[in-house]
Amino acid sequence: MSIKSQMQRRFRGFLPVVIDVETGGFDAKKDALLEAAAVFVDFDDDGQLICTETVHEHIEPFPGAHLDPKALEFTGIKPFNPFRFAKNEKDALTAIFKPIKAAVKRHQCQRAVLVGHNPAFDLSFLQAALDRTQLKSPFHLFTTFDTATLGAIAYGQTVLLRACEAADIQFSADEAHSALYDAKKTAELFCKIVNQWPKI
Repeated sequence: MSIKSQMQRRFRGFLPVVIDVETGGFDAKKDALLEAAAVFVDFDDDGQLICTETVHEHIEPFPGAHLDPKALEFTGIKPFNPFRFAKNEKDALTAIFKPIKAAVKRHQCQRAVLVGHNPAFDLSFLQAALDRTQLKSPFHLFTTFDTATLGAIAYGQTVLLRACEAADIQFSADEAHSALYDAKKTAELFCKIVNQWPKI
């Protein structure tokens, strides 16, 4: 079976892409989207799902965005620090979506599907940013793969750190709450769970 057909068959024509975002609060319409990261997965020659490339962008708060001080304290993000080299929402999302769209085409899938830990949060912030920028999303509008649910099924744990620990995946609490780090760990967890069920 080719890698392309394996991806198509395993996920019903969807391409899983792991996404994590960091934000200036919990309200997707009012609070700023500050970071976004994507981790790609693929099948290796042994049929194991593995993490491959990553894309990560720091994002400028959109005009009029609310920034909750408690959220910023939690993430440690300083939104207006020039050394973040942040991009505006449209440019940042374009940079993330471009390789996702290319991967969907390469794998001959219908759409990407967002994989996340409690992904409704990440998807809501992406959709709000898409409304502001008028960009077209490569992701399915509402279908997601939730590693909190999968972690509960596979390991009896819903918190990302605890699910990773149960899966023998190293996790540093000091590095958490960075979009790139959390996306990488979510991707490792997703791959490990999928690989426990190699055949449907």
